[in-house]
Amino acid sequence: MSGTSVDPVLANFRASIDNIDAALIHMLAERFRITKAVGAYKAEKTLPPSDPGREERQIERLRRLAADAQLDPDFGEKFIRFIIDEVIRHHEQAQGGK
Repeated sequence: MSGTSVDPVLANFRASIDNIDAALIHMLAERFRITKAVGAYKAEKTLPPSDPGREERQIERLRRLAADAQLDPDFGEKFIRFIIDEVIRHHEQAQGGK
């Protein structure tokens, strides 16, 4: 970008966003390492891949946390449902289903 100067305030904001994004990826990776172990355990014990009651309690809990953190609870719910759906898919695969 020759001839253009970098806005230092914007650059600082972007550096913080980049750090947060990196932390989110690492936290998701850790979460999925744990849920992979849960899926293997459920498969070993022939437990169902999903627990709808727990999922709904988690969603309600996370909606409250989102609201307390001034994050749109609907967005928080969409985000956690996406993760839960992916975890269930992994658990089904661990049990030999598709």
